[in-house]
Amino acid sequence: MGAEMASNSATHVLQDQDQLDAIAKRMKRAYGQMGAVIRMLEDGRSCEDIVTQMAAVGKAINTAAFKLISASLKECIEEATIDTDAVTEKLQKLFLSLA
Repeated sequence: MGAEMASNSATHVLQDQDQLDAIAKRMKRAYGQMGAVIRMLEDGRSCEDIVTQMAAVGKAINTAAFKLISASLKECIEEATIDTDAVTEKLQKLFLSLA
C-alpha cells in the first residue's frame, strides 16, 4: 500500500483544457488516418502508399504523446504543492518510452 501511495503522489492529470483539446484533435486525426490505412489494405493499394499513411498515423500519435508529456511537465513544474521531482521522473520515463 505504501508503494501505491507513493505512485499516486507522482501522478499528474493535465488540467489545461486547450492542450487537452489539441491532443484530442490530433488523436481524432490519427484515428481517421488509421481508418484510411485499413481501407487502403482492403482496396489493395501499394505498400508504399500504405506505409506512408502508417508513418503519418505514427507521427500523429507520437506528437500527441509528446504534447501531453510536455504540457504535464510544465504544469508540474508550475504547481508547488506536488512532488515535482517524482512527477518529473515519471514523465521522463514516459518520454523515453516513446523514443
